[in-house]
Amino acid sequence: MAVKIMGSSADANTKSLKMERPNLDKDISLFDFNDFYWLKTELVAFCKTLGIGSSGSKIELTKKIRHYLTTGQIPPESKKVKPAVSNFNWNTELLTNSTIITDNYRNTQNVRAFFIDQIGSHFKFNVSFMNWMTANEGKTLGDAANAWKRLKELEKDKSYVKAIAPQFEYNKYIRAFLLDNPNLSIKDAMKYWKLKKEKRDANQYDPADLKLK
Repeated sequence: MAVKIMGSSADANTKSLKMERPNLDKDISLFDFNDFYWLKTELVAFCKTLGIGSSGSKIELTKKIRHYLTTGQIPPESKKVKPAVSNFNWNTELLTNSTIITDNYRNTQNVRAFFIDQIGSHFKFNVSFMNWMTANEGKTLGDAANAWKRLKELEKDKSYVKAIAPQFEYNKYIRAFLLDNPNLSIKDAMKYWKLKKEKRDANQYDPADLKLK
């Protein structure tokens, strides 16, 4: 794995294998940066120290820092062109099954009333459904009602596991730990996560984590 090491020699990589979690400063190598878990607050603070734009998601901040550690150059900030927003009023418009989900969609009382009418009084907004609405601009409210019903059927399946976005390492670790150790509690999972995140390659649960102290 070819990496650029800021302010150090290639021998530092071999030496750093024995290190505990290093400081996140301008002297850190890409090798070490990639191998340890970092909080978003740490990434934001590091970007500010380097003069790198500190806005964006955790994944975006990580890409910026990797660019800097690889090239020694501050990555240019991409200019986001704000798209035109629909003027459809989700509070007052008459909603039907053919109503298009627009870019300014909102979970309003008007929308809730529509879905209750279509699905029944047991309808509720939930994270999975709201994510579906956000990801399916251009589809219809009829499509959305069918999607809600499919999601509810999936949730009845005991083997169904909701996806976790890749930037949420903590959530993924806790889930994997509890699935592998049904006799232990979430407090146990949190304890081993705190120990694990200080180690190299700390993003994923491993059964050997139970030996950490």
